[in-house]
Amino acid sequence: MGKNSLNNQRGNYHVDRRTLRNLDSLFILITILLLAASLFILSTASINVDKANPLHYVKVQSYWIISGIFITALLAAIDYQKWRRLRWWIYGLNIVLLLAVIIFGSTAKGATRWIPITSSFSIQPSEFAKIFIIITLADFLADRKGKLNNYKDFVVPFLFVIFPMLLIFKQPDLGTTLVFAAIFIGMMFVAGANPWKFGGLLLGGVCILGVWLWLHFATNLPGWLHWAQGLPIPLEDYQLRRLTIFMNPAADKSGDGWHILQSLWAIGSGGLWGKGYRMGTQGQLNFLPEHHTDFIFSVVGEEFGFIGTITLLFLFLIFIIRSISIALKARDTFGMLIATGVISMFTFHILVNVGMTSGIMPVTGIPLPLISYGGSAMWSNMAAVGLLLSVNLRRQRLMF
Repeated sequence: MGKNSLNNQRGNYHVDRRTLRNLDSLFILITILLLAASLFILSTASINVDKANPLHYVKVQSYWIISGIFITALLAAIDYQKWRRLRWWIYGLNIVLLLAVIIFGSTAKGATRWIPITSSFSIQPSEFAKIFIIITLADFLADRKGKLNNYKDFVVPFLFVIFPMLLIFKQPDLGTTLVFAAIFIGMMFVAGANPWKFGGLLLGGVCILGVWLWLHFATNLPGWLHWAQGLPIPLEDYQLRRLTIFMNPAADKSGDGWHILQSLWAIGSGGLWGKGYRMGTQGQLNFLPEHHTDFIFSVVGEEFGFIGTITLLFLFLIFIIRSISIALKARDTFGMLIATGVISMFTFHILVNVGMTSGIMPVTGIPLPLISYGGSAMWSNMAAVGLLLSVNLRRQRLMF
C-alpha cells in the first residue's frame, strides 16, 4: 500500500492542526451553554419527580451528556464522506432496529418505542433513525442533484423515507414521524427539487389533509356530502384528540387539555423575571405533566420568566444560524445535505416544542433538543452535532 493511500485512510479518522482551524468555536460554545442549561433547568424541573432522590435525573442526564460528547467527538473525527460507502448498510440497520421494536419492544403509556437492554436501561431506535435517515438520504439526494425537476422525480426519494416513517408511525410515534417529514422536505429543497412543483405538491397535501380532518369531524353535511361525514383517519382516538385539543383546551380541562392549560398557566405566571429558581408552583407541585421532558420549556417560563425563555431561544437562534453557516460552507453537496437534515431536525423540534408548550401547536410529544431529559434523544442530538462538526472541519480541501 502506497504512502498516499495510507495517508488518505488515516485521514478518515485523524484531524490535524490545519483542519482544526476550521472549527466553529462559537457553535461549540453555544452547544456547551445549552448542555449546561439542560442540567441547570433539570435541577429544578425534576427535583420533585423523584422525591427520594431529588438529583437523580440530573445525575443520569450528566451521564448522557458526557457519553454524548464522546459520540460527538468520534463523529467529528471521522470524515463524513466515509458514510457514503455505507449508505445501504446504515439504511438496513435502521430498518432492522425499527422492526426489532415491533418484535421485542417494551410498551409504556400505550406506545411501543423502546428496546430493553437491561432491567433499567432501554434505547429508543426512532431517535437514532433520524440520524440514519439524514446520512442515507443525503447520499441518495446528492446523486440526484439537479435531477428533481418533475413530479415523477419526487417519487423515489419519497419511497426511500416512507418505509422507516411507517414503522415509526406504527409504534405509534406521531411526533418523530413528523420530524422525518420535516427532514425530508428541508433536504429535498436544498437538493434542488423544483420549488414550484414540490412546494405546490406540499401545499396540495396540506389542503387535502385539512379537508380530510373537516370531513372527519363534520356532523351536519348537506345530502350530497353525507357519504363523507365522519371520514375515518388512520390515527388512534387519543392521538387525534391531542392533535386538535390545542384549539380549545378548555373543552377537556381534566383530560387532554390538562397539559396545555397547565403549561399556559406556568408560562403566563412567570411574568417578566419569573417566580425564581425552584419557586414555581405548576412544576414543583407536579401539576404540570412531563415537566422534565416534553414540557421543560414551561418550567423555564414559570421560574425564569420572559427573560429566561428569550435567553434560551436566543441561544437556539445562534445555534441554528451557525449550523446554517456550516451548511453554506460545506465543500460538497453531500456535506451540505447532511447539515441541512440536521438543521431541519433541530429547527422542527424547537418550533414544535415551544409552540406545543405555548398552546399554539398540537401536543406531539417532541422534546426540546439538548435540554429535555432523555438518553436516546441526547445521544441522537449529540450525534447530529458531531455530523455538523465533521462537515465544518472539512469545509475546504487542504492542498499542502
